[in-house]
Amino acid sequence: MTDMDMTDFSIVDDATPFFAPVSSDLIDGLLGQYNSMRQRITHIAGMIDGELSAAMEYFLDGNADEHNRFKPSVQKLFNPAGAIAALNAAYWSKTLAMTDVLSVMPQKRRDEWNKTISEMTAPDFTEEAVRPTIGDLLASRQKFFAERVEGIFRGLSGEHVTNSPAGFSKRMIIGYVTSEWSTNTSRAGLINDLRAVIAKFMGRDEPKWNATSGIVSMARQRHGEWLILDGGALKLRCYLKGTAHLEVHPEMAWRLNQVLHSLYPMAIPAQFRKKPVKQEKHHQLMNRPLPFAVIDVLSELRASRHNPLEFQFGYQHCGSSPAKAEAIRVLQYLGGVINNKGNVEFDFKLDGVLNEVIASGCLPDRATHQFFATPAEMAKDAATELSINEGDFCLEPSAGTGNLAVHLPKERTRCVEISKLHAHILAEKGFNVLQMDFLEYARTTTERFDKVLMNPPFSDGRALAHLEAAASLVKPQGRIVAILPASMKGKDVLPGWNLNWVRVYENEFAGTSVSVVMLRAERK
Repeated sequence: MTDMDMTDFSIVDDATPFFAPVSSDLIDGLLGQYNSMRQRITHIAGMIDGELSAAMEYFLDGNADEHNRFKPSVQKLFNPAGAIAALNAAYWSKTLAMTDVLSVMPQKRRDEWNKTISEMTAPDFTEEAVRPTIGDLLASRQKFFAERVEGIFRGLSGEHVTNSPAGFSKRMIIGYVTSEWSTNTSRAGLINDLRAVIAKFMGRDEPKWNATSGIVSMARQRHGEWLILDGGALKLRCYLKGTAHLEVHPEMAWRLNQVLHSLYPMAIPAQFRKKPVKQEKHHQLMNRPLPFAVIDVLSELRASRHNPLEFQFGYQHCGSSPAKAEAIRVLQYLGGVINNKGNVEFDFKLDGVLNEVIASGCLPDRATHQFFATPAEMAKDAATELSINEGDFCLEPSAGTGNLAVHLPKERTRCVEISKLHAHILAEKGFNVLQMDFLEYARTTTERFDKVLMNPPFSDGRALAHLEAAASLVKPQGRIVAILPASMKGKDVLPGWNLNWVRVYENEFAGTSVSVVMLRAERK
C-alpha cells in the first residue's frame, strides 16, 4: 500500500495530536512486571514434575467442579509454553491500551491485533520487540488515516449496484453488519472508521473505536428508519437482512475520494473528484456537533435502579471534567435537574431523546430554531394572563420543550414544534404534538382555538409573522398571551383586537440580554 504524505494534503488539518503516545517509563514498568511474572511461571513449571506432579493429580480430582468433571492433565495445565503465550497476549494488550492506537487503527488492523491477542500468538514481550513495534504504530498516523479510507471503500458490499467500484458516492451499502439478534462489531467498525475520518474532516475529536456498535444496534431496532449521525454529515439505515445503508454529505464523499485519489492517482475518475457546487436542501450539514468526549459521557448514563427517571453518570465519569460539565449542560437543556446525589432527574422518559442526541451529536441550533426556553416565573405569569376556562381548546406554537405548555390542559392542547428533538421531548411528556413549521401549520390546518400561549422566534421579523399566524387560528372572543420583543410594545400589531401590554421583562432569558414584553390580546 502507498503511504500518503498528509503534509501535502490540505483537506486534513494535521496540527492537533492524533493520539497520546505511551511514555517510555510506562513501558519500562510493564517490561519489569512481565519479566518478573515470566520467571515465576518458569519456576512453577519447573517444580511440577515427578512425584509432585503425581500429587497434583489428587488436587485436580478432589476439587473439580461437580457439574464439569473435565480436567486437563497436570503436564498440560503447567505447560510453560501456554502460560507464557497468555502472558504475552496480556502484556501486549495492556501496552496497546496505554495509547489510543487501537482507536486510530483501521478496522482491518484492529481485527488482526485482536486475533493475535485472542489466539495468543503475540511475540514475546521483550524490549527488542515492544519498543520498535509501539514506535512504528505511533509513527503510522498518516498511513492509518489513508488505510481507514481504503478499508472503508474495500469493505463496501460488492453485491449492490449502489456502490460504485470507481469511488465513493453519497450512498453506500455495507453487508453483514447485523444479524437477527446482534451486531457484527468488526463490520460496525468500518462505519466507525468512516465516522472517524469524517470527524477529522470536520475538525472534531474522534469517536472511540467501539463507539458505533451501540448506534448500529439502535438502527437495527429501528430498521428501515434513517438515523442522522454526526451533525448531518452521515445518515444510517439498517435492514433486517443485515445490510447497513449509509448516506454521506456530498462534501464528505468528495473528500473521501480525494484521499482515494492520493492513493491511486490513475484509478479514480474525474467525476468522483469534482467538488460539489451546492449543498442539497434535504441533507444540511450542521457545523458544530458536540465533541465525542461529551457524547461518551452521555452514552455511559444509566437509569437508577430505584427511579427510571433518575440517571447516574458512569463510574469513569464520577469526578469532574470539562466533558462532564458540558454533558450536564446538555442534560439541563433537555430538562434535567441535578439532585443532591449528583444524579440528573427528568419528568419524562429520557431514553429515546438521549439516543437521538447521542446519534446526531447535536442539539437544535439556536440560530436556526431561535429556541430560548421561557423562564419558569414568566411562564406562570403568562398562564395566569391567559385565564383558561373549562373546555377551552388551547394552542402553543413553537412549543420548544414545553415550559409554557405545562401550564395548559394536556388533553385539550395542541403543540406545534419544528425541532424533531423538541417534538420528541413533548411527546414523552404526554403532549399532543405536531412536528412541523408553525407558519406552514397555520396555512394548512382547519383547527381553531380558544386560547393561545406563545413565545415565538424573534429574529428577521418572525415574531410578528408567528403572532399573525396564531391570530388567524383564534375563535371569536378568544385570547392570545404572547412573549414578544420589547420593541413591539405599543404598536398595533393585531388590528381590530383589544391589546393589553402587560409587563416588560429585562434580561430574563439565559444566554441573551434581550428585553421582552408580555402581550394579552382578545379577539373582538
